[in-house]
Amino acid sequence: MGLFRATIAALRGGLSKTRSILSAPLANMRGRVIDEETIDELEHLLLSSDVGVTTTDSIVQDLRDEVGSGALKDKDILELLRERLVRRLEDKNRTIAVADQAPTAILVAGVNGVGKTTSVAKIGRALKDEGRTVLLAAADTFRAGAVSQLTTWADRLGIEIVKGAQGADPAAVTFDAATAAISRKADVLLIDTAGRLHTQEPLMRQLEKMQQVTANKIEGAPHEVLLVLDATQGQNTLSQAKKFAESIHVTGIFLSKLDGTARGGIVFAIEDETGIPIKLIGVGERPEDVEPFDPESFVSALIEDGA
Repeated sequence: MGLFRATIAALRGGLSKTRSILSAPLANMRGRVIDEETIDELEHLLLSSDVGVTTTDSIVQDLRDEVGSGALKDKDILELLRERLVRRLEDKNRTIAVADQAPTAILVAGVNGVGKTTSVAKIGRALKDEGRTVLLAAADTFRAGAVSQLTTWADRLGIEIVKGAQGADPAAVTFDAATAAISRKADVLLIDTAGRLHTQEPLMRQLEKMQQVTANKIEGAPHEVLLVLDATQGQNTLSQAKKFAESIHVTGIFLSKLDGTARGGIVFAIEDETGIPIKLIGVGERPEDVEPFDPESFVSALIEDGA
């Protein structure tokens, strides 16, 4: 069982900047003989879209091998590319976990400036729209204004919130929120945490403490630990994901601001180099602009619709 069963409807608009980089060159490749020159052009195009060296090298080498064997005669380069990109994203569990017994606890982490608190609000709205009762935990007591920002979102969306004063112990806020989620019979407890770098050891230990507090109150919690990454930061997102994964058990990624970048290919680099599945994506600034990540829809929005 999983959350977020809606189909992806906003991807094409959200990926317009990336598609603007890809569409004309890919359209020019359509119908061409697949030879070394075509593959070289494709390699440059993939790298310019931040698909990443690992993914690009793998795709390009496979194509070169097949050109040498004659297997690509009369094949369409765009269809081949689409198949290979989808294949890179297959075989990962992208569902948001649901506890056997409510509440499901979802902890959201990330560095400052990635849109973490806004992403929490988007998740909360989507869950509420699916008929689930949601309780927000404003456990980012470190950043000035973070609690008031999430409170504003909660008021706007009609979602209950548990909060503490700025500077309060985040673990204590988490404990209170977990207790409230149980007593109020909430379906989902959504925990916002302070933005932090992996090098900030006290804050990372604090995050581990919040996980432990949640686990002590709710069996199996946190059921999801979502890491919010900013798609506009390109390759920097890779180092963030790797370092966080060394400190905490990240179960999935929320890739925010995908609509604000021309380098949407970072999706492939993230999954190839971290192994962490992208589960949700932000494709706009509105509260409703959150979507489950679906590989075929994503690749189609990049290639089929754009070429």
